Amino acid sequence: MILDHFRLDGRVAVVTGAGRGLGAAVALGFAQAGADVVIAARTESDLREIAGQVEAAGRQAHVVVADLADHDAVAGLAEAAVARFGRLDIVVNNVGGALPRPLLDTAPEDLAEAFAFNVGTAHALVRAAVPKMLDTADGGSIINITSTMGRLPGRAFAAYATAKAALAHYTRSAAMDLSPRVRVNAIAPGSILTSALAVVAGNDEMRGQMEQATPLRRLGRPDDIAAAALFLASPAGSFLTGKVLEVDGGLIAPNLTIPLPDL
Repeated sequence: MILDHFRLDGRVAVVTGAGRGLGAAVALGFAQAGADVVIAARTESDLREIAGQVEAAGRQAHVVVADLADHDAVAGLAEAAVARFGRLDIVVNNVGGALPRPLLDTAPEDLAEAFAFNVGTAHALVRAAVPKMLDTADGGSIINITSTMGRLPGRAFAAYATAKAALAHYTRSAAMDLSPRVRVNAIAPGSILTSALAVVAGNDEMRGQMEQATPLRRLGRPDDIAAAALFLASPAGSFLTGKVLEVDGGLIAPNLTIPLPDL
């Protein structure tokens, strides 16, 4: 049956930034497909709530409270997975971000910080995870969460967009280095209804403008990203590596413009 290819029975996944939003949806989706999960974020109460939902789906969750900007802490998640579940099959590098800021107000240090958080953090976990994947599961799947802003230019996003573009190309490069035993892909979400978009989504006028600027005329849901992640992580996606799935409603231009004045 074709649906069997989307199962993750017996697999173990690490998902960063899993206390809410996209990471939480991915972790729960994986559990519903049969995986046990290591979920990591800074807020324990959020993680415990998601762990309860994972357990209600019949799987196990191992909670790790950590500052995922710390590369040593994020690398430790690979060992935590093997220590708790005996194997590691899947990694989802979801944690990341950077605040919008006008270009001339963006210091070199801001660029370096955005790169370290979005790319360096992912690389730290990849380096730690791949040997565990090879030793315990004879291979694996890595999924990096980039952004539509990594390919669509918009004002005030120089640091964030540059870091996400770098993560997309890191995905392609890592896929070549790690083939054929570890697949590396990415998802580039568009505007997804999470807490990060709450201010915009709560304004009917702004939300309406964003929906009209999106070819599919709606904003994304966390489950849209979870479904794409399940495809990439499962046997259904076994012939994909080095690819970036653009789960963004068909955007060919940003659907939200920060109103900065011209120079």
